[in-house]
Amino acid sequence: MWLSTLLLALRSIRRNLMRSFLTILGIVIGVSAVITMVTVGNGATLSVQNQITGLGTNLLQLRPGQRMGGPGGGAGAPAFREADATAIISQVSGLLAVAPEARTFASIVADSRNWNSSVIGSTNDWLVTGNWKLLSGREFTEEEQRGGASVCIVGTTVQRELFSGSSALGAMIRVKQITCEVIGVLDSKGQGAFGNDQDDVVLMPLHTLQRRITGHTRINTLLVSMQDSADPVRVKAALTDLLRERRKLAEAEEDNFNVLDTKQLSETFASTTKVLTMLLGAVAAVSLLVGGIGIMNIMLVSVTERTREIGLRLAIGALEGEVLLQFLIEAVVLSALGGVVGIVLATGASIGLASLMDVPYVFNLGVNVLSFVFSAAIGVVFGYFPARRAARLDPIEALRHE
Repeated sequence: MWLSTLLLALRSIRRNLMRSFLTILGIVIGVSAVITMVTVGNGATLSVQNQITGLGTNLLQLRPGQRMGGPGGGAGAPAFREADATAIISQVSGLLAVAPEARTFASIVADSRNWNSSVIGSTNDWLVTGNWKLLSGREFTEEEQRGGASVCIVGTTVQRELFSGSSALGAMIRVKQITCEVIGVLDSKGQGAFGNDQDDVVLMPLHTLQRRITGHTRINTLLVSMQDSADPVRVKAALTDLLRERRKLAEAEEDNFNVLDTKQLSETFASTTKVLTMLLGAVAAVSLLVGGIGIMNIMLVSVTERTREIGLRLAIGALEGEVLLQFLIEAVVLSALGGVVGIVLATGASIGLASLMDVPYVFNLGVNVLSFVFSAAIGVVFGYFPARRAARLDPIEALRHE
C-alpha cells in the first residue's frame, strides 16, 4: 500500500511540474537560507578565534591606564619600564616569556622605494609571546639587544613592498634617520583580529628604538605569555599585586594599568558571533513557515481540482486512511524535495560566501540534517489539513462535483 500510494503522489507531482516547483520554492529558500547563515556564521566565529589566537598563546597584554584605549585609556598613567618586564619574569611563576614592547610608526626606505610601517622595539621574547616564526634569517644576539645594534627583522608585507617580493635578508633599509641591516624575515600571519595587517611590521632591539628613534625609554605594552599549565586567575592576580607594588599604589587607589586576557577576548567574540548566527538562522527559518503555508495552499487547491477523482476512489472501496495517506505523502515528498534542493544550494552558497568573506568553510552535519527533517515535518504539519479534508469527502457529493 505504501509503495502504490507513493507512486500515486509522485505521478500527481509530475503532472504539474511548474506548480510543484513553485510550491517547494519557499522550502528551498528557507532551508538554503538557514544552512547558509549558520555555516557562514560558524566560519566567521572560527576565523575570529584563529585571529585572536594568532596574537599569542595564553597571552596577557598589560597597558598603562584603566581601560584599553579610548578616552582616558592611558592618559596620565605612567608608562612601563624595561625593569618591570624583568621583575615579572623573575617573580611571577607559570610564565613562558615576557616581552616589553615600544611601538611607533615610521617611513621605511630601501633604494628608491619607501613604505610606512609599524616599527616595534622589543626582545626575542616578542617572537615567543606572539607565536611568530622566522621565514628566514635569525633572531637578535644578546650583544645586539644590549648594545642597541642597527639590525631589524621585517614582516612579509614590508618585504613585498620594498623588495618586490624578493628576499630582504641581508639588505640595508633606513628607518627614519637610521640605517639597519635586515637579519630576518617573519613568517606571514595575515589579517589580525581587528582588521590590521600583522605582517606590516619592522622589529628591532628595544634599545635601538629607544635610543635612536623615539628618544625615550617609555614602554607601551608588556606582553606576558603563560605556560599551558598555568592558572590564568592566579597569574593575573600575581601580576596585579606586583605592578601595584612597583608603581607604588596605595591600597585605596585604583589600578593605573589594565590586563587583557586574549583567551577571554576570544571567548567573548565567539559568544557574540554565535548569538548573531542563531539570530540570523531564526530569521531565515521564518521563510520555512511561509513555505509550509504555500504547500498547504496548493494542496487545498489540488484537493478541489481532484474532487471527482477522490470521490471515485472512495466509491470503489478506497479507505479514508488511504486517501489521507496519499495526500499526506504528496505534501511530504514536496517538502522533502525542497529540503534536498535547499541543501545543495546552501552548500554552494556557503562555499562561495566563505571564500568571498575570507572565512573558513565549516560543514555542519547537524544543521543540514535538522533542516531536512524540519522541512519534511513541515510537509506533515501543513499537509495534514488538506489530506484530512480530502479523506472526509462524501463520495456521492464528490462524484457530482464539476
